[in-house]
Amino acid sequence: MKKLKKQLIDQRPSPIKNNHGNEPPPGLSIREIYQTRENKFISPFGCPSALAGERSRPETPCSIRTPFQLDRDRIVYSNAFRRLKYKTQVFLSPLGDHYRTRMTHTLEVSETARNIARAMRLNEDLAEAIALGHDLGHTPFGHGGETALKEIYHPGFSHNEQSLRVVEVLENKGAGLNLTPEVKDGILKHSKGFGDIMPSTPGATATTLEGKIVRIADIIAYLNHDLDDALRSGVIKRSEIPAICTRELGENHPQRARSMIQSLVYCSVPHDNEFQLCMGEKVYTAMTTLRRFLYEEVYRSPSVHKEFIKAKKVLKELYQHFIENLDSMQKELEKMEMAAWDGQNTTLERTACDIIASMTDRYALELYSKLFFPQPHV
Repeated sequence: MKKLKKQLIDQRPSPIKNNHGNEPPPGLSIREIYQTRENKFISPFGCPSALAGERSRPETPCSIRTPFQLDRDRIVYSNAFRRLKYKTQVFLSPLGDHYRTRMTHTLEVSETARNIARAMRLNEDLAEAIALGHDLGHTPFGHGGETALKEIYHPGFSHNEQSLRVVEVLENKGAGLNLTPEVKDGILKHSKGFGDIMPSTPGATATTLEGKIVRIADIIAYLNHDLDDALRSGVIKRSEIPAICTRELGENHPQRARSMIQSLVYCSVPHDNEFQLCMGEKVYTAMTTLRRFLYEEVYRSPSVHKEFIKAKKVLKELYQHFIENLDSMQKELEKMEMAAWDGQNTTLERTACDIIASMTDRYALELYSKLFFPQPHV
């Protein structure tokens, strides 16, 4: 064992020597060295970073990070990402420390996607970047907020399209994050509402296998943690969980996640020069049963739904306030570090929608109280 350990240590690549300057050392850059290694271990069905598409605005390549690593970092450093920590996953503005928020959901999706990508020898960095950015455009108050914007702004509003708008237009005062097309494509196509877990309709899923994996990782994550939170809140009881779910997936979060991930990894196979993502029939049936159970007994439960009704009223009145008060709207755009509305590139309604979608739960409630509740005289 000691001899083997020494051999492994001896085989490690030598560190890059410090030339005490800001310029990379002569020869290949760190990024290029990594991309050479990447090409050797990534599956033929994966997306090497050296083949990343062109950004909307040309940039000088980073000497250290690959394009997908750079995208991941830009997403993590964005304002929209930080706001996820105060956005609802299922339960509005939860006071309990252990309830998931949109931020913790995103981190669980990222971890799940990376594990699957690693097992399939795909590009972990691409999967991680898509996962971290997939919900940047999600509204406050979860899907209740999304429904509100469908009613007051446009029936076609969707959080996945809004997430793409965040990275293309809203961040950096209108400049966006200038991400690669592969990451933007994965963000846009990560969700299709209550559609099939693995749809076969052409164009319905991401163009990269990594993007397709994020869609499934998103579902795996929320099925597991939403069930956890529903049990913690008392909305459902453990005895009410369909028997097939506990029998085929397991009794707790780690068991369920492991069952879903392993089924996907071991059942997915190349076919006709394509890599088909598949799951075992029993696990897939259990997943669809669990999803239907959560929609019927949790997401549409009276205790959850009545709070969403209140939240929709808050967002509708804030939206109308911005339409009627341009100064107030411009002030909010400045606070969120978004481009001021000039009446040329976008409509007033679109801008009001962007502000509402960007808000956190707590900010929306505080602003509503400030605008519409009588304030005590000091």
